[in-house]
Amino acid sequence: MTFESELAALRTPLLRFAKMQLRNDSLAEDLVSETLLALLEKPDAFEGRSSLRTYATGILKFKIIDLLRRQGREIAIEVQADESVDDAIDALFVADGHYREPQPAWQQPERALEQSQFFAALQACIEGLPPRLARLFMMREWLEQDMADVCTELGITANHAGVMLYRARMQLRACLNQGWFEGQR
Repeated sequence: MTFESELAALRTPLLRFAKMQLRNDSLAEDLVSETLLALLEKPDAFEGRSSLRTYATGILKFKIIDLLRRQGREIAIEVQADESVDDAIDALFVADGHYREPQPAWQQPERALEQSQFFAALQACIEGLPPRLARLFMMREWLEQDMADVCTELGITANHAGVMLYRARMQLRACLNQGWFEGQR
């Protein structure tokens, strides 16, 4: 099977993943196309340390993250048929120059800070796991890989993977209880 045919076979699972994350079919199509194009432009970047599907999903995840960050910084302005772009922009503001409606990130800055602190705590807890447990947890829970693919890549049975995931979750729970939730009370 050629590299190009392997990529063609990955299109459907990548598209399913992107649609699930974005809830927008056209954006999902665009990002999957960008991902496949990136793989075709630099086929030597794939070193074979993981499956091609895992590698492609990782690239797609970063493209999704970049898109979400970009959308978070930009304001979509919808221009009606009978108005100009300048009129649409002016409609966002009141006479004194303030937004008519505060931007969502400005409405709850404490919540945004708390969320970023939680993810930092979670990352520290994941880094505290034994490497094999951390890798399994990230592959299954963060990258959302199929259990069969994870087991094949790690060379373990599904039963063993289930036990390892349970241990990883319990260790993460204990770490977060100690390092995050107790500090929130």
